[in-house]
Amino acid sequence: MTEGGETFMKKLDAHQTGMALGVLTGLIHAAWSALVFLGLSKPLLDFIYGIHFLSNPFIVAKFNFSNAVILVIFTTAVGYIFGGLFAWIWNWLHGRK
Repeated sequence: MTEGGETFMKKLDAHQTGMALGVLTGLIHAAWSALVFLGLSKPLLDFIYGIHFLSNPFIVAKFNFSNAVILVIFTTAVGYIFGGLFAWIWNWLHGRK
C-alpha cells in the first residue's frame, strides 16, 4: 500500500497471527493423527519419499489417542508462539525508518 508516495506495511497483531499459525499447525497435526488412525500414513510417507527418489526410513507407530491429543495441543501452542514471534519481528522490521 502506498500513501503519499511512501510504502507502508500494516502492523500484525501478535495474538491474531499466533492464533492463525497455531490453528494451522494444530489442524495439520490433527490430520496427520487421523491418517495414522486410518492406517494411511505409511502409504502417504512412502509416496512422498518415492516422488523425491528416496526410500522411507521411518516406521509408523501404532495409533495412541493420548499421543494424538498431546501432539495437537503441543504443536498448536508452538505454532501460536512462533506466530506471535513472527508478528513481533515483522512489526519491528517494518517500524524502522
